[in-house]
Amino acid sequence: MCEQQKIFEKQPSRGSSNYSSSSTTSMSGDDKEIGYRASTSRHQYLLANNSILHFLCIKIHLNFIRMVMAEVVGTFILMFCVCGIIASTQFQNGAVGLLEYAATAGLTVVVIIFSIGPISCAHVNPAVTIAFATMGQFSWFKVPAYIIAQTVGSMSATYIGSHVYGIKSDVMMTKPLQGCNSAFWVEVIATFIIMFLIAALTFQSQSVGQLSGFVAGMAIGLAVLITGPVSGGSLNPARSLGPAIISWKFKDIWIYMVAPSVGAVAGALMFRFLRLRDQSLSFSNISDVGPHPLPLCARRSGPVILQVGKKIGVYSLKE
Repeated sequence: MCEQQKIFEKQPSRGSSNYSSSSTTSMSGDDKEIGYRASTSRHQYLLANNSILHFLCIKIHLNFIRMVMAEVVGTFILMFCVCGIIASTQFQNGAVGLLEYAATAGLTVVVIIFSIGPISCAHVNPAVTIAFATMGQFSWFKVPAYIIAQTVGSMSATYIGSHVYGIKSDVMMTKPLQGCNSAFWVEVIATFIIMFLIAALTFQSQSVGQLSGFVAGMAIGLAVLITGPVSGGSLNPARSLGPAIISWKFKDIWIYMVAPSVGAVAGALMFRFLRLRDQSLSFSNISDVGPHPLPLCARRSGPVILQVGKKIGVYSLKE
């Protein structure tokens, strides 16, 4: 009897075996279905991400092409206007002087800034492009494309302008009028002033607002006035390189390649060195310091003890 009971206990019931096998089969099926759904959703997620990234890459690529084309158009406008004023000087036997040339250059820059500024920042000058890249405000990866675009725009305007106005392309070349040394240094100093102003307008745009284009144009006109009698008033490597390539005359071209670039980089770095960063002033244990704010002339850390009349306060500078 005991032996039969032991045998009975050892034999598993068929119902429980079928139930466990069926439950195992159903669980494995559910797991497979869940895994399939997870893999499908993950695949769809990856496809969506790849599509978004592909779209963004195409959009960024198209935006960069627009920027480069804008630089071509902007430099073309600049050089065509310069060609027009030079042709007027030729037609009137020198009656159009330096003042008219400077005004034309300044007004043209204003037009360019307001037209292509929102697209490509209106560099239209390799020296400005290099200076912004040196400051870290422009990608070095984009610099070659910008310089090529600016040179192409200058060459196109020189070629078309010389045929439209019926003048020789070498008339548009810039040449040292008072020696190479004087031309080099006046180009360096004038471009330094221009880039120093451009950097100030870039970092302090709120104080100038919509007038920044007019301010930059006035600066260009002033620079042409002070450089024209000495160097011909280039201030722009593309402005000198385009006519030189079209006429295939490269005498003293190094002055107009090196000097504006050196001056622009120096002006940008000088402004970066002198620029006052935003600082906030917090007060502790301070009483009546008067109606006027105290000037912050240097960057300091930690508490600063100042005496205002007979009142002593402790300031802490926070950046």
